[in-house]
Amino acid sequence: MFEVGEKIIYGENGVCIVEKVAPLEMQGAARDKLYYHLTPFIGSGTYFAPVDSNAFMRPVMSRDEAEALIASIPGIEPAVCHDSRFNHVEMFYKELFKQHTNEALVAMIKGLHERMRDKKNKSSRAEATMKRAKDILHGELAIALGIEFSEVEEYIISHIGAEST
Repeated sequence: MFEVGEKIIYGENGVCIVEKVAPLEMQGAARDKLYYHLTPFIGSGTYFAPVDSNAFMRPVMSRDEAEALIASIPGIEPAVCHDSRFNHVEMFYKELFKQHTNEALVAMIKGLHERMRDKKNKSSRAEATMKRAKDILHGELAIALGIEFSEVEEYIISHIGAEST
């Protein structure tokens, strides 16, 4: 069970802070069922996740894990969808998000960089997907490294010498 104040990864929502662990304060909600009340690190609102849920949740990576991930970025192959049909491209990225790994996010970002660089017209869908992947990845790296979210990309570049994420 996660503790109040802990920063966790919640599904495909990225870093969230556990604000409290308590029943829902809504009419008709079961008083004996505990929920995590989660505030996203990026964005606004509150997520309510049952403590006994099967939803993907894990602690934020450590500083050592973050540095190891950054060091591995040059060796991570870009994830590229070679099918141009909209629904197939959409499913390709959904499956990568469902992996819940930082390596999948890096591969996705690298693949989207390539795709957008090769296309004359930038796809708003590709840009939105890249932003979402970067928000999740950079949010976790910011917490793990103890730096501001806005400093993450420069930190990565300074450590690997390339604009990979």
